[in-house]
Amino acid sequence: MTINWAGLFEVFAIALGTVLVVTTLFSFGVRGLSSHADARAEGGSGTVALTASVACFAVCAAIVLYGIYLIVV
Repeated sequence: MTINWAGLFEVFAIALGTVLVVTTLFSFGVRGLSSHADARAEGGSGTVALTASVACFAVCAAIVLYGIYLIVV
């Protein structure tokens, strides 16, 4: 039995990159919601922050669902 080190490294690198992207997008989404709440408290609309946070959460959800799709299929 031999280990395909190149394949193992490839899976590790892709998983690490995906984790970094999803974590960063999620944190931007939470920050956007916080900015939206701050803007609403100050009397503004904060729609840009809300739109950006929803987009970040949607991309996170799409990445997670695609990963589940790859596992199942």
